[in-house]
Amino acid sequence: MPSDTPIKHHLVLHRIDPEQGIRRVYSLMIERDLFGTVRLVSNWRRIGTNGQEKVEEFADEVESGQALQALAALKRRRGYQDL
Repeated sequence: MPSDTPIKHHLVLHRIDPEQGIRRVYSLMIERDLFGTVRLVSNWRRIGTNGQEKVEEFADEVESGQALQALAALKRRRGYQDL
Protein backbone atom coordinates (compact mmCIF):
# COMPACT_ATOMS: atom_id res chain seq x y z
CA MET A 1 0.00 0.00 0.00
CA PRO A 2 1.30 3.44 -0.75
CA SER A 3 2.62 5.28 2.28
CA ASP A 4 1.30 8.65 1.04
CA THR A 5 -2.35 7.60 1.34
CA PRO A 6 -4.52 9.58 3.80
CA ILE A 7 -6.23 6.38 4.94
CA LYS A 8 -5.45 5.12 8.41
CA HIS A 9 -4.46 1.47 8.11
CA HIS A 10 -4.63 0.35 11.75
CA LEU A 11 -6.88 1.47 14.57
CA VAL A 12 -7.25 0.07 18.08
CA LEU A 13 -10.18 1.05 20.30
CA HIS A 14 -10.86 -0.01 23.88
CA ARG A 15 -13.70 0.17 26.35
CA ILE A 16 -13.07 -0.25 30.05
CA ASP A 17 -15.88 0.15 32.58
CA PRO A 18 -15.02 -1.52 35.92
CA GLU A 19 -18.52 -0.87 37.33
CA GLN A 20 -20.08 -2.97 34.56
CA GLY A 21 -17.18 -5.43 34.32
CA ILE A 22 -16.37 -4.39 30.76
CA ARG A 23 -12.77 -4.68 29.50
CA ARG A 24 -12.82 -4.94 25.70
CA VAL A 25 -10.56 -4.20 22.74
CA TYR A 26 -11.63 -3.71 19.09
CA SER A 27 -8.94 -3.65 16.41
CA LEU A 28 -9.37 -2.65 12.74
CA MET A 29 -6.66 -3.12 10.14
CA ILE A 30 -6.52 -2.62 6.36
CA GLU A 31 -4.14 -4.96 4.57
CA ARG A 32 -3.42 -6.54 1.20
CA ASP A 33 -3.15 -10.29 0.88
CA LEU A 34 -0.64 -12.09 -1.35
CA PHE A 35 -2.94 -11.68 -4.36
CA GLY A 36 -3.32 -7.90 -3.89
CA THR A 37 -6.86 -8.03 -2.52
CA VAL A 38 -7.66 -5.20 -0.08
CA ARG A 39 -9.06 -6.57 3.18
CA LEU A 40 -10.45 -5.05 6.36
CA VAL A 41 -9.65 -7.28 9.32
CA SER A 42 -11.73 -6.71 12.47
CA ASN A 43 -10.75 -8.34 15.75
CA TRP A 44 -12.73 -7.98 18.95
CA ARG A 45 -12.11 -9.54 22.33
CA ARG A 46 -12.18 -9.19 26.06
CA ILE A 47 -8.79 -8.08 27.28
CA GLY A 48 -6.73 -11.19 27.96
CA THR A 49 -8.53 -13.48 25.47
CA ASN A 50 -8.09 -14.36 21.79
CA GLY A 51 -11.54 -13.17 20.76
CA GLN A 52 -13.00 -13.31 17.27
CA GLU A 53 -11.99 -12.07 13.84
CA LYS A 54 -13.88 -11.04 10.71
CA VAL A 55 -12.32 -10.39 7.29
CA GLU A 56 -14.07 -8.37 4.57
CA GLU A 57 -12.73 -7.86 1.04
CA PHE A 58 -13.05 -4.56 -0.83
CA ALA A 59 -12.53 -3.34 -4.38
CA ASP A 60 -9.97 -0.71 -3.32
CA GLU A 61 -8.28 0.99 -0.40
CA VAL A 62 -10.68 3.95 -0.37
CA GLU A 63 -13.70 1.68 0.05
CA SER A 64 -12.02 -0.24 2.87
CA GLY A 65 -11.03 3.05 4.54
CA GLN A 66 -14.65 4.20 4.48
CA ALA A 67 -15.75 0.92 6.05
CA LEU A 68 -13.06 1.27 8.75
CA GLN A 69 -14.21 4.81 9.56
CA ALA A 70 -17.88 3.74 9.71
CA LEU A 71 -17.10 0.86 12.10
CA ALA A 72 -14.89 3.11 14.25
CA ALA A 73 -17.67 5.73 14.48
CA LEU A 74 -20.16 3.05 15.55
CA LYS A 75 -17.81 1.74 18.24
CA ARG A 76 -17.08 5.26 19.52
CA ARG A 77 -20.83 5.87 19.87
CA ARG A 78 -20.96 2.70 21.98
CA GLY A 79 -18.32 4.02 24.39
CA TYR A 80 -15.07 2.80 22.84
CA GLN A 81 -12.09 5.17 22.88
CA ASP A 82 -8.90 5.31 20.81
CA LEU A 83 -5.98 3.49 22.40
